[in-house]
Amino acid sequence: MKILAVDTSSTAASVAIVENTKLMAEYTLNHAKTHSQKLMPMVKELMDELGLKPEDVDIYAASSGPGSFTGLRIGITTVKALAYATQKPVVSVPTLDALAYNIPLTDSIICPVMDARNNQVYTALYKWEKNIQVKVTEYMGIDIMELLNLIKGRNQKVLFLGDAVHTHCELLKKELPEKCGFAQENLWIPRASSVGSAAFLKAAAGKLESCFDMVPFYLRKSQAEREFDKRAESGRFLQD
Repeated sequence: MKILAVDTSSTAASVAIVENTKLMAEYTLNHAKTHSQKLMPMVKELMDELGLKPEDVDIYAASSGPGSFTGLRIGITTVKALAYATQKPVVSVPTLDALAYNIPLTDSIICPVMDARNNQVYTALYKWEKNIQVKVTEYMGIDIMELLNLIKGRNQKVLFLGDAVHTHCELLKKELPEKCGFAQENLWIPRASSVGSAAFLKAAAGKLESCFDMVPFYLRKSQAEREFDKRAESGRFLQD
């Protein structure tokens, strides 16, 4: 089973092709968020290097969010177009799942944290159980202090990764001096190979989708939508 996976949820653009549990190739560009210009050339170059055509791929997968609103739409639209053209199924992989899958077997709780601005993070908690990674909380968009209070109630060490570590590193060390650990920084960005590995497990469990059903998973509204709602609410208040 060959899976072409993409991740464009952050500043990094990543493309990978996996065959079952084997990584065949991966291309990650963590420079500038120019996914609309770079993603398809990356896909083509990777497939050319492997001597593959789009129809040779069995499943197309994408990181579905949360993350950059524009980036997610670019990645998902690309995957949907390829799947539609080749009449192949797709798999959506939540970005937090893929980030957590960057971490190999560990006894620590895994906590990916994605920067959602204004001291907010997108996050969830994971653990390895019988060689299977499982999610132990819901996906959350919460204040960083709320996350810290949640972790303080658990008697386990926690391994953090994700772009929000840059912002909150000192706070995490201060508030969780005995529980806090950090993954290597090269593991902090979403990787398409992790998307592909997670997609393989979902496909093996029969969790395939039509390209028409694949949509971004945002967790919360965009900043523009929130500002519009505030203005609308203020208008209604004044009218009342």
